[in-house]
Amino acid sequence: MPEFPWPVTAATGIGSMPGTDSADAAATVFGELPEFPHVPELPDRGFGADLIGRSAALLVDLAVESVPTGYRVTSRPGREHRRAQDLHRWDLDAIERAAHTAGSPKVIKTQVAGPWSLAAGIELPRGHRVLTDHGAVREFSQSLIEGVTTHVKELAARTGSAIVVQLDEPTLPDVLAGTLPTASGYGTVPSVPEPEAQSLLTSVIDGCANATGTPVIVHCCARRPPIGLMAGAGAGAIAIDATLLDGAPATTLDAIGEAWDSGLAFLLGLVPAINPAERVELHGLAEPALRLVDRIGFSRTILRDQAVPTPTCGLAGASDTWLRRALALTRDLGHAFAEPPESW
Repeated sequence: MPEFPWPVTAATGIGSMPGTDSADAAATVFGELPEFPHVPELPDRGFGADLIGRSAALLVDLAVESVPTGYRVTSRPGREHRRAQDLHRWDLDAIERAAHTAGSPKVIKTQVAGPWSLAAGIELPRGHRVLTDHGAVREFSQSLIEGVTTHVKELAARTGSAIVVQLDEPTLPDVLAGTLPTASGYGTVPSVPEPEAQSLLTSVIDGCANATGTPVIVHCCARRPPIGLMAGAGAGAIAIDATLLDGAPATTLDAIGEAWDSGLAFLLGLVPAINPAERVELHGLAEPALRLVDRIGFSRTILRDQAVPTPTCGLAGASDTWLRRALALTRDLGHAFAEPPESW
């Protein structure tokens, strides 16, 4: 059985949360998910607080500014870039306080944009995506590795915890399919061949793993995430929305089965990210995971050994009431995976 830095009863979040108070968000996460807390992201704070902005703030020798279409490379750090870095420092302060209050958890997860989503989400000076320039893609990826290395070392020093990096790749399926619009809006950026996409992702995974000494998680909550590519790139765990897998083709199920069989873990999104219309129960939330394991033909004990429950995606759109309920349900699922109720 493979070993992971989190306990078998662990549950965690994907990243984003509502609100603008980093101290309150950190206290909530460390209180509700004590075995595998994550660094909360608060996109409601504006520029520099969403996935791309937070990740850009970590880059070494590269800076961004805001433009009507999002983020663009700039020659030197300006007020906006410095604000993004200030948000990052405030978040670290909040995490340090929450971790010490919680007794320094064994492991903490931090999230950054993966190389392909980062390259797709930032523009070059002339308005084209970084994605369109192979040299720029490599430069951004190397800068990301350097920035993440510095970030996780500081996070570990402040908290005394092992650090796990999650690379968020929401745009990776569009990068592979060639469906991202060009700057003009009249065309699409050419698709990136899968071997090239996997090679770059491998280099960033290796860089993050060298910095932490722990498995790297790759997250993609698309309906049909590229499981084989992420596993082949060296991910130690893959985070997906498990509620979207009903009706998935055999190729997707085979890829999940092969990844599990090779020793990878899956972070399975099961708890709704926004307030559900109807009351939810623990067994109902677990059903997509149970059906997945049964369809692949594995023993359900794999949910104990190689799975971690999460919300289906970030919780930025959740109400305060549902936020705490969702995290509590996710935590309860983690314990249920480890010790299934007799009714399962």
